[in-house]
Amino acid sequence: MIRVQELDMRLIEAIASDAYVEVRRRIFRQLLESAIFEKIVSVETVKLGKETLFIVHGRDADGTPVTYNCRGSRRLTFGRIRLHADSVLRISKEGKQEADSLELFLQEVIAFSGADGSKLSAFAAELERTLLNDTLAQYEKQKTGKTLQGKGSYDELETSAMDGHPYHPSYKSRIGFTPQDGLAFGPESGEGIRPLWIAIRREEAAMAVSKELTFRELWRSELGEGQLAEFEQKLKSCGTDLDQVALLPVHPWQWRNVAAPSLMLELRNGSIIPLGLSQDEYRPQQSIRTLVNHSDAAKPYMKLSLSLLNTSSYRHIEPHYAAVAPAISEWLQGLVDADPYLKQEAKVILLKEFAGIGYDPIAPASSINKGLMEGALSCVWRERLEPHLLPGELAVPFHALTALDIDGKPFIDPWLQATGIHPWLTRLFESCVLPVAHLLIAHGVALESHAQNMVMIHSNGVPARAALKDFHEDAMFCRTFLDNPAVCPPFHTIHRAFAEAEPFAFFEQEKVDPLRYLLLGALYFINLGELAILLSDRYNYSETRFWELAVDTLDAHLRKYPALLPRFQQLNVYAPTTRLEQLTKKRLFVSSASLMHEVPSPLYSVREQMASVGGKENITC
Repeated sequence: MIRVQELDMRLIEAIASDAYVEVRRRIFRQLLESAIFEKIVSVETVKLGKETLFIVHGRDADGTPVTYNCRGSRRLTFGRIRLHADSVLRISKEGKQEADSLELFLQEVIAFSGADGSKLSAFAAELERTLLNDTLAQYEKQKTGKTLQGKGSYDELETSAMDGHPYHPSYKSRIGFTPQDGLAFGPESGEGIRPLWIAIRREEAAMAVSKELTFRELWRSELGEGQLAEFEQKLKSCGTDLDQVALLPVHPWQWRNVAAPSLMLELRNGSIIPLGLSQDEYRPQQSIRTLVNHSDAAKPYMKLSLSLLNTSSYRHIEPHYAAVAPAISEWLQGLVDADPYLKQEAKVILLKEFAGIGYDPIAPASSINKGLMEGALSCVWRERLEPHLLPGELAVPFHALTALDIDGKPFIDPWLQATGIHPWLTRLFESCVLPVAHLLIAHGVALESHAQNMVMIHSNGVPARAALKDFHEDAMFCRTFLDNPAVCPPFHTIHRAFAEAEPFAFFEQEKVDPLRYLLLGALYFINLGELAILLSDRYNYSETRFWELAVDTLDAHLRKYPALLPRFQQLNVYAPTTRLEQLTKKRLFVSSASLMHEVPSPLYSVREQMASVGGKENITC
């Protein structure tokens, strides 16, 4: 653990460094981009050759007009805004200078947009903590000189490519952590974590395990014969045994800050029994709550609940999601195994979530306790990636594909230079993007395939296939669009939350439209969209050409599998617009409904252009 005095010096050095300015500019850029894109603020535009000057109006504390000016452009990629990070200027009665206060911008501009006052204050705190946390992270990276190149394993890259969400402005807020917590438990630290194992009563546990496994086998595999025997002896001394309890690992931060203070009565009366620290050491991945076993590379990932607000979402795992994880993974794997394209040609990998346990008392001690602890003690076990890889294959997380190395060059630059941008991108679309689209088109299941949920498998940098993960909360389907509804899990029998919920409250949707929104929003807008902008800005590979290739890849797949065409048309993937979640606006406005907005689809616009210029046959009409 980092000593307080050492942390104090790191904070002083980091805030005084160039890293602070770079991070502040990035946050300002992403904040303005999202505020303009999501129409939170009104904006004037002035054309400056190939660029545009964006002018946002506000008022200072005296009510005097103030403007924030920045240069950039509106992009073909879903109409996104991309600004120059170093061009944000504040123009006021005092003069013109670079905007350097996020809080002042919120007060002078966002406060007059109709934003809720309490949400605005909370969002300001998220931005400031993102500034502090990422400044520390980037300063440490610069100080150590660590590069992304040369990282041998997927797990090393997963923790080293630490740029965070490329669109959301509070991409590293980690509200709940102190700066010391961030250095101790964040992926940048490199420090080991030993979860605490506890026993909870089985009647207070939502738990499920895959058909090939028992919980005793799971715990023996995770703990080893020796430690499991020690835990069994401790349970015996407390008047219970392994058949009456569920063994659950807890993140050490969660135990100290949430579980122990909230569950003192349960600890006193023995309904929760602390057993001991894991003998294995773990390291956090980018999500912080997913831990990779550093002591034994054969053991699975553990995804643990954290009462942490990060990228504007609390990182709890609701008990019903823990309990449903194995069923969803088995369902998806069955779909893949029965599909010759997914199984034999694409060779897609599903990192199955094969076990889940959540603390789920039906009658909690008090409503306060319930509010604090709901979803606060859960674990989902996920398969390790390495056993799926073939000889000569390596893997990188998708978020690394748009990461910049310490020298400012894109991580993927050596691969682009060796293979050529167009051939490399063609292989990426064919091997990694198509399987996600095919799963939806052919089988009716949409996955939230953003950059953290996808892995590119490659051979010497050439994309070969994809690994997909994190299904237990975000798989989506419309029953009437399922290719085989009979194999869909009976969610209502798995946990009472599904049985008692209103229709279409969880995975199932009433119509197919939300499936298209998820495909285009997660996979194409954020995941591929950021890559399209990177290739345009860094390599002059036009966004038009990028999205033409995306269309060509989908069209070629439909020509190869013409039976899919009616289902593809029903999804309306090539609609002129799509709906995206307003990630920044929902942090600022009170709304009973999900905040969504319509944006232009580049898939539609380039197809129209291709048809008018080249007379290309429209196979989907």
